[in-house]
Amino acid sequence: MTTTVIERELLTARIDQWLDASRFRDYGPNGLQVEGKPQIHKIVSGVTASLALIEAAVAAGADALLVHHGLFWRGQDGRVTGWMRQRLGALLAHDINLLAYHLPLDAHAELGNNAQWGQRLGLVADARFGEQDLGFIGPAPQGLSLDSLAAQMTQALGKAPTILPGDGRPLRRVAWCSGGAQGYFEQAIAAGADVYLTGEVSEPQAHYARETGVAFMACGHHASERYGVQALGAALAAEFGLEHEFIEIENPA
Repeated sequence: MTTTVIERELLTARIDQWLDASRFRDYGPNGLQVEGKPQIHKIVSGVTASLALIEAAVAAGADALLVHHGLFWRGQDGRVTGWMRQRLGALLAHDINLLAYHLPLDAHAELGNNAQWGQRLGLVADARFGEQDLGFIGPAPQGLSLDSLAAQMTQALGKAPTILPGDGRPLRRVAWCSGGAQGYFEQAIAAGADVYLTGEVSEPQAHYARETGVAFMACGHHASERYGVQALGAALAAEFGLEHEFIEIENPA
């Protein structure tokens, strides 16, 4: 396939428009985080801008690295030392653009992590909940049980979830929000969920599941956020004729 070249500013403007990035109050900057070469023909996508992913992008000949978890977060130490120096040094040495989209990539109705995750589980949202409407909720497929959902999750994500079973009620409404959204469990319960799916679990959720009867499934932060960036990269490749490659860096979290 013959690939084309696109100006960095045009590409970033298109992603910003597509994801409506400016409307989100986020924990770090969305968009171009590290400036590289002005023209892009190959995008490598991945979940987190780790040194391993950056080195893999270099080896793959990327002009831009598209990630969900970028380098800069609110409240972090601003010094360029240690791991930050290594990551920035590798990007700058090879003139690679770093593009990062966090909450905008969770929320998008078609390309986002939650939309793509739900698609793999046969879930269709008919409402939103939680901060900035990041959480999705919809009807459970007919005959869905907690055991069958867990088996489906294991097959889809490649790892078994941690399950808090609740009171064993029939599953009529399923709520989900990828990544570290365990804090939305109460809002999912208030929205009418019978089971809530997210990436991580903390101590309070076990008590909420026991006391409310709503089941909770922690499916892996990384595992639940692999799909949005792949969908976005593929959509950009299709629209602009760019080369795109998703690179998986294993993460048990």
